[in-house]
Amino acid sequence: MKLLLKNGTVIDYASKFQGKTDILIEDDKIIEISNKINATPDKTIDCTGLYIMPGMIDMHCHLREPGGEHKETIETGSKSAVKGGFTTICPMPNTNPTPDSAIILSEIIDKAKKVGLCNVLPFSSVTKGEKGEELVDFEEQLKAGAIAFSDDGRPVENARMIREAMIKTNKLGSFVSEHCEEKSVSAGAINAGEIADKLGVEGVLPEAEEIMAARDIVIAETNKLHTHICHISTKTTTDTIRSAKQRGVNVTCETCPHYYSFTVEEVLKKGVNAKMNPPLREEKDRQAIIQGLKDGTIDCIVTDHAPHAEEEKAQGLAKAPNGIVGFETALPATITHLVDKGEITLLDMCRLMSYNPAKLLKLDKGEIAVGKTADLTIFDKDVEYVYTKEDIVSKSKNSPFIGEKLKGKVKYTVVGGKIVYEC
Repeated sequence: MKLLLKNGTVIDYASKFQGKTDILIEDDKIIEISNKINATPDKTIDCTGLYIMPGMIDMHCHLREPGGEHKETIETGSKSAVKGGFTTICPMPNTNPTPDSAIILSEIIDKAKKVGLCNVLPFSSVTKGEKGEELVDFEEQLKAGAIAFSDDGRPVENARMIREAMIKTNKLGSFVSEHCEEKSVSAGAINAGEIADKLGVEGVLPEAEEIMAARDIVIAETNKLHTHICHISTKTTTDTIRSAKQRGVNVTCETCPHYYSFTVEEVLKKGVNAKMNPPLREEKDRQAIIQGLKDGTIDCIVTDHAPHAEEEKAQGLAKAPNGIVGFETALPATITHLVDKGEITLLDMCRLMSYNPAKLLKLDKGEIAVGKTADLTIFDKDVEYVYTKEDIVSKSKNSPFIGEKLKGKVKYTVVGGKIVYEC
């Protein structure tokens, strides 16, 4: 099948190209890129007024299956992802059972292939059952299809064990993606401070993230290893990573749209739908995250898409589980709060949401070029709308962006040359 994209504005960080051009796709590959393509395709999409970027890659999300299908399934999560413009997603291993063996990991991969909407590349856990007691067989898990390793919301607290895991995964050409949370100081519902005091809930100390991030950087620096730090949210963590990078430490990191869109004050308006881990922070932290995205300290934007059933979130701020859905709002939140405010460019957005994740995960993706797989996100940058609960296709509806005015909307998502979403 031949698909022709006409008159779109291509954004490609790999070539630093931004301009109008046509793209011709045959089967799953891009076969021609030029100003005027004269071909007889099976389908033509008029992309006038639209932008085309390499398919977005989310290297940190949660699909809940197996074991949490009342929150989300591989199918419903994939539908939400492609609506948000994601062509590749990497679900975390906090499922039941945990994908700590090749059998369980293979079952997730096979189910995702049957759904067939986007590329689903799951993380393996670092330890058996994410219990922090016994390391998985890293080589076996990579052979079974693991994209990398993480114990996600259960950080590996034992420093000797995380050191061993980092050494072993690095030797195999992989890495550990670490949820940084020092449990001895992490109890609480929202960020510690005036809002927590006002609402009468225990506050999460920012040091919980910062201490663990510093520990992993020390291990990486001392042993000349690569470590990846999940969803950073504070100024101190950002400054620590920047300093480490300047010293030549091989540390990479990610953040999420909610950390540059909101502060802890959002909890006063959105309640449990603004509760996640790490929590929303202060304005100084939000500004530091934005600066980190601008100067290259932060490598990737991820969603940490974490669906929860409404009855679970209805337990109140102290007891409700952490997490929000994020696939469908990542691109508009980034356009609204970063691109449209002149904080970053569209090429920067491409770097953070496509190019860098592809390089970190060693995927032959993240760029638009002849011969490359046709994974593409096509969006309207300028359309404005109020995001509603009814817009959400995820099985869960826990989003702080409900009721927010956003700018930018995905119009088409193309995976392997196939249109998997059309607005």
